[in-house]
Amino acid sequence: MIIEAEIIDQPYSGEFEERIYDNESPWNSQNWTWIKFKEDNKNDWCGQFRGTPRKVSISSIYGKGLVLTSDYLYEIDLKTGNILNLEDQPQYHNLTTAPDGSFIIADYYNVERITSDIEIKEQIKGPIEMDMIEFKEWKEDMLEFTCDEFMNWDRHLVMVYDNEINEIMIKK
Repeated sequence: MIIEAEIIDQPYSGEFEERIYDNESPWNSQNWTWIKFKEDNKNDWCGQFRGTPRKVSISSIYGKGLVLTSDYLYEIDLKTGNILNLEDQPQYHNLTTAPDGSFIIADYYNVERITSDIEIKEQIKGPIEMDMIEFKEWKEDMLEFTCDEFMNWDRHLVMVYDNEINEIMIKK
């Protein structure tokens, strides 16, 4: 079972066992992302995913991993490494795993929560309309992130997403 995943530069030929994850589409870019997976048996292997790298995150609680590239959001089974689902042309730029195992994902304006699969997303409303959302770090059950207030770019804010109550607040 996969226990770790990280974005890496293109490996040397033969450095890792490799799997190619591709989906035929006329909209595919020529760019690729390489993810190094580490399994609980200490086996390392590499996945090659279509699109420019953005983020990767795994949830051992849900037994899934998400790989976000410019071309696709891939949902991967941690036991087999197989694609469970994919979403093409994703608008997302940020991705992280919450302490409860759910995935928190954001485009420039919205934050969403994924639990069961990537087709079912729950939008998390904030106290203001947000722009330029950028995840920073988890502190226990709280995800700190920055954003600008939509249509008020002079107002740069630090926000907190409380995973326990599923709510976004302005950090005081």
